[in-house]
Parts: sequence; structure tokens; C-alpha cells
Amino acid sequence: MMRILCVAAGMLLALAIAPPARAQVTLDMAKITCDQFTGYKITNPQNIAIWLSGYHSGMRGDTVIDTQALLAKARELQDYCLRNPQTPVMQAADTLLGARK
Repeated sequence: MMRILCVAAGMLLALAIAPPARAQVTLDMAKITCDQFTGYKITNPQNIAIWLSGYHSGMRGDTVIDTQALLAKARELQDYCLRNPQTPVMQAADTLLGARK
């Protein structure tokens, strides 16, 4: 009986210290609307703005980040999205930042 209790306690301890499983979440940035962007429905809008900035910088081959300009562009994108909630956020970013290659 003592052996069974030790085995059961060991199993409970092993389960208690096992890390929880995490779901992998991916987003299709082309499908996020301005409404979702400004309404915090996906993530913090700043996270999306940072990704969009990097995406557009990469399209232009630019590796320099001006943090003050990034904040200003994020505010500009948020203002644009508030006026155009059904617009895809990538389209809004293209409109504001230009899709130069």
C-alpha cells in the first residue's frame, strides 16, 4: 500500500511541475481590418505598427529605425483607421507609408 501511495504522489508531483502546453497562434496580417487594429481585438496596436514598420522598411531595403518617426506614423495610422474602420490595416499602411520597393 505504501508503494502505491509513493508512486501516486510521484506522478502527481511530475504532473504539477510539467510546463503547460501553449497554443501556437498565427495571424494573416493582410486580413486584419482597421477596426480590429484600433479596437485592440488582435493585439496592442503598437505591436502591429512595429511589424508594419519593419515590413515596409524591409520592402525598401532600409535597416534604420527612427523611433520618433515610428511613434508618429503609428499615431497617423491609428487616426486613419479610426476614419476608415473597414479598410485592411496593410492597405492603410500602404496608403500612408507608401509601398515603394
